[in-house]
Amino acid sequence: MQKNCIYLDNNATTKVGSEVVEAMVPYLSDYYGNPSSMHTFGGQVGKAVNQARRQVTALLGADESEIIFTSGGTEGDNAAIRAALLAQPEKRHIITTLVEHPAVLSVCKQLETQGYTVTYLSVNSQGQLDLDELEASLTGNTALVTIMYANNETGVVFPIEQIGLRVKEYGAVFHVDAVQAVGKIPMNMNASTVDMLTLSGHKIHAPKGIGALYVRRGVRFRPMILGGSQQRGRRGGTENVPGIIALGKAAELEMLYLEEATTREKRLRDRLEQTLITTIPDCEVNGDPTHRLPNTTNIGFKYIEGEAILLSLNQHGICASSGSACTSGSLEPSHVLRAMGLPYTILHGSIRFSLSRYTTDAEIDEVLAVMPGIIERLRALSPFKSDAAGWLQEMQGVGNEELGVRS
Repeated sequence: MQKNCIYLDNNATTKVGSEVVEAMVPYLSDYYGNPSSMHTFGGQVGKAVNQARRQVTALLGADESEIIFTSGGTEGDNAAIRAALLAQPEKRHIITTLVEHPAVLSVCKQLETQGYTVTYLSVNSQGQLDLDELEASLTGNTALVTIMYANNETGVVFPIEQIGLRVKEYGAVFHVDAVQAVGKIPMNMNASTVDMLTLSGHKIHAPKGIGALYVRRGVRFRPMILGGSQQRGRRGGTENVPGIIALGKAAELEMLYLEEATTREKRLRDRLEQTLITTIPDCEVNGDPTHRLPNTTNIGFKYIEGEAILLSLNQHGICASSGSACTSGSLEPSHVLRAMGLPYTILHGSIRFSLSRYTTDAEIDEVLAVMPGIIERLRALSPFKSDAAGWLQEMQGVGNEELGVRS
């Protein structure tokens, strides 16, 4: 098993922090009581869960009663969308974007088969929304607007509060998938226009399988998982106590390191990005260069396949990605980059590097040392470097239907 690697795929998942592991281990062994039990042994576990809830609310700038622990981002997105619709059965319109995570897009596509109308907002070449298009799409029949805070592939950050102000004028529920944003952007839900917000523990150095859903006090919420009366009846089932403890500790550490870590990650990201685009010809940054996460860069290398780049990086012990981990294995280009209208020469050769507070200068140095050689070698093997028309014809050969932004 490969242990020593240069890990630049933190938007897919993060390393679990050592302090987080230390906090959760006792709840896998010594403190195994059910937090809902009446006896003292279970009660002490319940108190620890409440403490974790306070830690999460502190990170979000929310109140304790507004947090529901979930299994992660996918459950949180599903629960928020379905709850908003169940609370407004008379409304049958949803607004989202073409660049959402599959946890949102898949639900919306299913809802279309059940009689709902879904508007998919477009993005420009930098991955940004047109707020006038949003305004034109809102009606009195709009039940829900669900838009991500920051894109997982490009790091582009949307103007969430401006969006929220427009949504409120029409009385729709505003849900935000903030899985990539929490821990990288300061949050203050008490002063926000957001009604529901999703986060996932494994994006902030907690384990996989734990997350949280913020539901603003007063927003009607119908639970997706029914069972016991845990979490005020909003999510049935005995709580994942070790995961919750870990999430709480991770949230506490994110608050502690947020400013320092994001400044440092941005410096490393910018050095990596600027050096690559100045030393390697025919490459460019995908997405808004200003309004984006501090840890993320998505770079398109013309005339070669992203998969080939990733395999070559892997041989050097470097982990990166060509898009969302939830769609890896698909031969289709990224739906996010397609929605941005990028040319085929960039579309197929785009690589995402995503950093964390554990990323070092030495690791960036190593990537910068090997990348020019990798790109030069792959382009020498590619028949398309000297035949851009041939490349275009080959890429278009997958068919217009497969390249549709909503495929």
